[in-house]
Amino acid sequence: MADIRYTKEHEWVRLEDDGTTTIGITDHAQEALGDVVFIELPEPDRDLAEGESCAVVESVKAASDVFAPFAGKVLEVNEVLAEDSSLVNRDAEGEAWFFRMEPTDPEAFNGLMEEAEYTAYLETL
Repeated sequence: MADIRYTKEHEWVRLEDDGTTTIGITDHAQEALGDVVFIELPEPDRDLAEGESCAVVESVKAASDVFAPFAGKVLEVNEVLAEDSSLVNRDAEGEAWFFRMEPTDPEAFNGLMEEAEYTAYLETL
């Protein structure tokens, strides 16, 4: 099973076998946003700094930034979301991934929260 970590900004990050990472928003985030109506994704080949706003999710309730979990380069974006942004509401932590990136520091992934830590974090909100 893939190793998945979480951020305090409610992104999930999956470590792929080749050392790259796949990023999306959590079920908690999509539930808080409500019906997603538009997603702006980062450009491929864009270099991101840790914590940099790199995507935007717009819903009927609000717009919310998506932040880079660590520094790295965007490799690919999920073009399906441009056509069907509501996929985030149906499968936020699966097919509705936002982008893939190559971390500048491969160890940065290990600094993110594991599932139990993220669940405990949610209980503090």
